[in-house]
Amino acid sequence: MKRVHFLVGLLALIAPVLGSDPSLAADHLWTGSRAAEARAAALLGAIRAAGDHGLDPDWYRLADLEKAVSPGGDQDRAEQLLTDAFVAYASDVSTGRVRANSVDKDIDIQQRKADRSELLKQAADATDFPAWLASLPPKGDYPLLQKTLATLRLKRKTATFTAVPSGDALKPGMIDSRVPLLRKRLAELDMAVPVAGPVSDLYDEPLAAVIKTYQATKGLTVDGVIGAKTTQSLNTGLDERIDQVVANLERRRWLPEDLGSRYVFVNAGDYSMVFVNGGRPVFHSLVIVGTAKNPTPEIASVMHGFQINPYWTVPQSISGEEYLPMLRRDPNALAASGFRIFSSWSDNDSEIDPSTVDWNAINPKAFPFRIRQDPGANNALGYIFFPFANKYGIYMHDTATRWLFTEGSRNFSHGCIRLQNPLDFVEKVYGSRGFDKDKVRAAIDDGQQVGYGFPEPVRLYVTYRTVTANAEGSVSFRDDVYGRDRRVVQAMGRPRS
Repeated sequence: MKRVHFLVGLLALIAPVLGSDPSLAADHLWTGSRAAEARAAALLGAIRAAGDHGLDPDWYRLADLEKAVSPGGDQDRAEQLLTDAFVAYASDVSTGRVRANSVDKDIDIQQRKADRSELLKQAADATDFPAWLASLPPKGDYPLLQKTLATLRLKRKTATFTAVPSGDALKPGMIDSRVPLLRKRLAELDMAVPVAGPVSDLYDEPLAAVIKTYQATKGLTVDGVIGAKTTQSLNTGLDERIDQVVANLERRRWLPEDLGSRYVFVNAGDYSMVFVNGGRPVFHSLVIVGTAKNPTPEIASVMHGFQINPYWTVPQSISGEEYLPMLRRDPNALAASGFRIFSSWSDNDSEIDPSTVDWNAINPKAFPFRIRQDPGANNALGYIFFPFANKYGIYMHDTATRWLFTEGSRNFSHGCIRLQNPLDFVEKVYGSRGFDKDKVRAAIDDGQQVGYGFPEPVRLYVTYRTVTANAEGSVSFRDDVYGRDRRVVQAMGRPRS
């Protein structure tokens, strides 16, 4: 009898713990009552439609679920299968199928993580379970991306594909056998293609105008020239575009549902930046980001202020890869651009004469010296520098090469973010709180090295969205320069660890 009383007492103690997972408690969440069975039916419906989110119903063992809930099925088994499927699906659709930081070394974000017990509790407490389940995915442009995914999949059933052969740059006025193929490909992409003239192989101005429109929609340089980048973009098939939408749906799930009321959002995928204040965009800018070799990472951080007339300390990798060959050809090659070379990375190091060093003996992968560029017109950071914490050593800054903002594909940096109009951005950050742009310009012109703190910290999100939708519902694609979308889709398809 004492043993019985002990077990009863023990069950009373652990009942709250068991209750956190309905599959272990007396009341089933998915079977045994009309309400539970309705809940199970809603879950099965959502899993059948998982493809709408770029997810695969088979990831949640749909066939096993349907068999388990069929008449005569084992209720305990059905309960466990449905619970596991629910937790997996609810987590995937709300916070992401994969852990972002495991996909790519250039992704380092604070991704949310769904809590199993909390999900099950919310499911059990929901008065309208189907509506609660439908509320889990992100909002914003997410539904528009879903609509785009559905449209592309429908189009794929009947779409044709005409490849545009690569070759020398095709310019307006040239006659080339690729022109008829180009017309077919543009028509397949739903572009309004003008009727060909008497010479079908002539790349005429009306057709070049269509190409310019296409280039503008893809973030390419708008020049009407069919070069390697434009050809590659034209030859991107529907399957690749579908994968891009799937990757961008997943990437949106990685971010917080609420980004906050005051933040900077940099999109390395379309070379843009927006500052949101009070929940609305108040400043837009073009940006220059990293090359395919040196991609801009996806991060979340905080900016606290800015500096003017900064030094630029050259990263060790750049010193070895790019500047060492120049120094080997001419030890004084860097001096004209305001670079100085120091004996080490210590704060107490001393400047050295580059002509005294045997640069041919230096290992580029273990470059021992510190190269620093003085402030000024040639400084790689320009006149304004925005530091923020991150493990990659990147930052946002002004630039001395402003003409690059006229390019369409603006991936020219070593990973840092170059901002087109940094003082205009700062003015928006300060708002009415005492920022004097003319005074800062005068300090810049005077060569002062001054740091300024923002009135309050500004949250920063750097992401890589290659498919975006605006408030009017227009969807834009950018080419996957970093190949990161492909890696996201591959990671999504792997078995859950």
